[in-house]
Amino acid sequence: MFKISDLGTRDIINVVDGRRLGPIKDVHIDQETGTVQALVLRGGNKYLRLLRLGRDVVVPWSSIRKIGVDAVLVEVNPVEGLR
Repeated sequence: MFKISDLGTRDIINVVDGRRLGPIKDVHIDQETGTVQALVLRGGNKYLRLLRLGRDVVVPWSSIRKIGVDAVLVEVNPVEGLR
């Protein structure tokens, strides 16, 4: 068992292409069942460390393959803008 806040310290890695997707920005939770529906990752790169380019990436909970001590492995199609 783990806390959702613990996920913020782990790398989110896409097993499809091996890329680090970015930090967790938010979590979508079903209000009726209390289950986690998706992780929202901060997307894109920073321009001059001020403005964030790109869109946030929503990873459905069903796409999570493994939650480890240091990383969360997810399986999502590569997203344009994360190159």
